[in-house]
Amino acid sequence: MTSLVIQTAFLGDVVLTTPLLETLAGRHGPVDVVTTPAAAPLLETHPAVRRVISFDKKGRGRGLGGLFRLARTLRAERYEWAYLPHRSLRTALAAWLARVPRRVGFADGWRWLYTDVRPRPKTGHEVDRLLVLAGPALTGGAMTLTTTAEDRAATEAFLGAHGVEAPFVALAPGSIWGSKRWPYYRELGQRLAGRVGIVVVGGPEDAGLGEEVVRAVEGGGGRWRAVNGCGKLTLRQSAEAIRRAAVLVTNDSAPLHFAQAVGTPTVAIFGSTVPAFGFGPRGPRDQVVELDGLPCRPCSAHGPPSCPLGHHRCMRSLTLEDVLHAIEETGALRRRD
Repeated sequence: MTSLVIQTAFLGDVVLTTPLLETLAGRHGPVDVVTTPAAAPLLETHPAVRRVISFDKKGRGRGLGGLFRLARTLRAERYEWAYLPHRSLRTALAAWLARVPRRVGFADGWRWLYTDVRPRPKTGHEVDRLLVLAGPALTGGAMTLTTTAEDRAATEAFLGAHGVEAPFVALAPGSIWGSKRWPYYRELGQRLAGRVGIVVVGGPEDAGLGEEVVRAVEGGGGRWRAVNGCGKLTLRQSAEAIRRAAVLVTNDSAPLHFAQAVGTPTVAIFGSTVPAFGFGPRGPRDQVVELDGLPCRPCSAHGPPSCPLGHHRCMRSLTLEDVLHAIEETGALRRRD
């Protein structure tokens, strides 16, 4: 029996779902997953996944026509169980229209379209909350991403072509939510470049931020090399670059979860959101940098495009020294004799 999971949220949410996929696969074998075209490469190589069904909800899959086409595809597979971690009406309707007999979702979702309703915990890490869909006693799953030999070779060739050798630090300055972006990655790159190489990771939309870091490093005369991988490395190659890094410095965005999935120490910078939402790092060496006691923080569940009050104090008050100290606390750059 093959189970179905429908997860069409953001890239980070897809990575956070991987412990659920592994749990379900352990019961009934690899699962099928409906996800976005952007996220599909993250799951195509995952051992818990049998098949990835790409659903372009903002393109060809938009509207009722796209929803009905998806439902017909799913109905033909005759799934017995569908798990719905993304609390969206579209995904709930897809499973219902596909006539999947057992549809598992959270009580704060579209419960009238589910056959099995699970209470969504209000606290705890998102990984543990999602595992509740598989059973209320399950916690502590680890996120995982699987790269291929081709991914590893391409990443190594990219780093080698730009003269970047271990140890290096990965920086992820981007976020689709502007209020989540820490504004001092250029200065951080300059300070670190005298000790280690710098690799900037992110999507094509982050290429400009990456170039700012590279120019700052080159202009500062750092003896180590910096390279901008934003939009040049694929998702899995970016995960591989993060895996090879001594440490990742990131905002509250998808690369944070990539690092957790490949076991790289993480310095996570939180501004408009807070780790208590359940999306922070939780490794033994990970560090969180945030400004406590700011009455306007957090200002929304996801972080707005810009600071509603105009000062962005939650990020601007986090200094370069704060982040450098957090990097040192991970122990990632200490010399090992």
